[in-house]
Amino acid sequence: MSNHLEQTLVLFKPDALQRGLVGEILTRFERVGLRIVATKMLAPDHQHYYKHYEEIGTLKTRAGDKIFDITLQMMSAGPVIAMVFEGVEAVALVRKMVGATEPKSSAPGTIRGDYSHMSYGYADDAEKGIPNLIHASGDPAEAEKEINHWFSGDEMFDYQALHEKFTR
Repeated sequence: MSNHLEQTLVLFKPDALQRGLVGEILTRFERVGLRIVATKMLAPDHQHYYKHYEEIGTLKTRAGDKIFDITLQMMSAGPVIAMVFEGVEAVALVRKMVGATEPKSSAPGTIRGDYSHMSYGYADDAEKGIPNLIHASGDPAEAEKEINHWFSGDEMFDYQALHEKFTR
């Protein structure tokens, strides 16, 4: 891959599946020219999420036990769909499309801005997590670690997409 061609992990969280929004969200990624190189549906255990959110993402270290526990509880509310997308500067592109972690702060036109609305204040008062539909890798180094955590090499695919002459 060139320096600009990247892969990034996206998790469709339980709230995205339960609300029936996976297709609409996936369509946005495909329309912008990202290529799906891996996908699967699963219900990870606590240890899998611990590695993802703390050993790779340092959520517990940064935000504390309460936020970490609420996040793992939300993620365990149902299955998730894990996907790897590939494209030119895919990590930053996906982050821009997704919007801010807090849905209330996400701009209209972003996934979270269009399909979720909860604020940190409300979630804190209600002592609940923020249903923000998807997880997206924060930077290329994190993306590489997350992809290796969620997928083995034989679960990744390379193929030619017809639109690549316009998107690469």
